[in-house]
Amino acid sequence: MFEIRGIYKDADGWKRFKKLINAEKESMAVEKLYSLIGSNHKVKRNLIKIEEIKKVGE
Repeated sequence: MFEIRGIYKDADGWKRFKKLINAEKESMAVEKLYSLIGSNHKVKRNLIKIEEIKKVGE
């Protein structure tokens, strides 16, 4: 499991996020994050900025 923090650009400006993503590798967690934020908030990948990724738990 990975905790990912960052910001994304919305119609109202930049918004902060913190997500827990269950994935085997860091690269898979990043792809899942792009997919989730993109589909839920209609944000393109280039408007999502990841600031920190850390592994939590098992």
